[in-house]
Amino acid sequence: MIDWKECISKRFVKEAKTDENVINSLVKTSKDKIYSNDKLELDKFTASTKITIVYDSLREILEALAIKKGFKIYNHECFCAFLEEVCQDKFYSQEFDKFRKIRNQINYYGKNIVPDEARIIIKEIFELRRQILSKYF
Repeated sequence: MIDWKECISKRFVKEAKTDENVINSLVKTSKDKIYSNDKLELDKFTASTKITIVYDSLREILEALAIKKGFKIYNHECFCAFLEEVCQDKFYSQEFDKFRKIRNQINYYGKNIVPDEARIIIKEIFELRRQILSKYF
């Protein structure tokens, strides 16, 4: 996994002003994705799509958190480094990395996820999202 210093040196991260409007907008967009996810029935056709939607919702919360801490992150892997090294939370980092890999398998390798597996993954993503919101927002 890439570390925070490498993220900065490769310009995957830059310093940013804390902007409450952007933070609030990202949190709202994240909520909108949860709403959209809830509208979509879980079946063999939508399982992978629903995972991608809730992953995006989680990532938007992490973008808001990064801005809150003064950073703009341009690489999903750097969110792992951010969580581990800036937020000092290895568990959150490992969980996000697990979901990042699942999302990449879906988006880039056409992995098919069955509804029962998707239900578990979605529940875990929701729980991580809830924990991060409760700790930082």
